[in-house]
Amino acid sequence: MFRPFLVRALLAVSVVYAVPAMAADVARGEARVTTIFDHPLPSVPGKSLRGVLVEYGPGGSSPSHTHAASAFITATVIEGAVRSRINDGPEKVFRVGESFVEMPGDHHGVSANASDDEPSKLLAVFVVDTDDTKLTTPDRP
Repeated sequence: MFRPFLVRALLAVSVVYAVPAMAADVARGEARVTTIFDHPLPSVPGKSLRGVLVEYGPGGSSPSHTHAASAFITATVIEGAVRSRINDGPEKVFRVGESFVEMPGDHHGVSANASDDEPSKLLAVFVVDTDDTKLTTPDRP
């Protein structure tokens, strides 16, 4: 079982090493998604831990979507603020250091930068079946 402190420490280290590697700012209205780590879980055969950096330019957003059916996700805002709505829940704004979770099968109806002037970033950490190669499926092609 992971301890919350250990998980946050691992996330912080991952972000520190991954963020400088990003080349250019994300354009206004755009989003960029980058897998920054992918490791099989040695104590849970068939499962992997994947880290995905989601960067939003000012006013940027991702289309509504679902994730791999096996995916349990925790997302932490690491820059700016992010608007999110899961399933039929309310739309919420999450700020730096705040987190939300997505359970397997959840629908992510809103995922967007909360600002039209500043960029935002979040780190999404997936616990997912190792064989799942497609992590996100947009509602519309």
